[in-house]
Amino acid sequence: MIGVIGGSGLASVTLFTEPRDTFTVTPYGAPSGPVVLARHGDARIAFLARHGPAHRVPAHRVNHRANLWALKDAGADRILATSSVGSLKIPIRPGTFVVPHDFVAFWDIPTYFDEEVRHVTPSIDEGLRKVLLASARTAKARAALKGVYVQATGPRLETKAEIAFFKKLGDVVGMTVASEATLASELGIPYAALCSVDNYAHGLTPKPLTFQEIQGMQKQTAAASEAILAAALEALR
Repeated sequence: MIGVIGGSGLASVTLFTEPRDTFTVTPYGAPSGPVVLARHGDARIAFLARHGPAHRVPAHRVNHRANLWALKDAGADRILATSSVGSLKIPIRPGTFVVPHDFVAFWDIPTYFDEEVRHVTPSIDEGLRKVLLASARTAKARAALKGVYVQATGPRLETKAEIAFFKKLGDVVGMTVASEATLASELGIPYAALCSVDNYAHGLTPKPLTFQEIQGMQKQTAAASEAILAAALEALR
């Protein structure tokens, strides 16, 4: 079973057949929405929209613990996620993709180990990363071979001073992948993310950044995201 977390640019996909909504009760509350059990060819899929139906759950309110637990409960033994990010480097242009190999996060990273001393080393799965990179080539999409993802909290975008700091540490900035990757590591589930670069981060270029600009690019990259995800699912089936 392949778990798929759909981000802002991929809240619902047309890739799947035989979809069936399931509603999971987790020890950590309700997930963002139903886990959709479906198929893509021979692959069995458990799909969850990160921000819920109609994209109603803002990044800082996503119940990541419930989301990852619900996918595990559905039988997912590896997880692919899609995510919208801002570029921290001029050569990483909007309209392209990054498949992060590592991440940085300073604030409020969730854990399943609130009541015990347990230290898990979080990571992004290299095997799944390679599948996503090969799938990007299959879909004729431009994807950076590596990248460090910096997680901010949201829901606001970052200040120019924050971006000036972040760009010394990483390549793209977002609000969710580090939390998901950490929890997946705690659950022992391989995880990797396909990040669509939908804007230059605040202050990186003279042009003012607007949320409307980000949404416009998300719509443009959605088809490529689906094509890459489809190729990845076919490779993993």
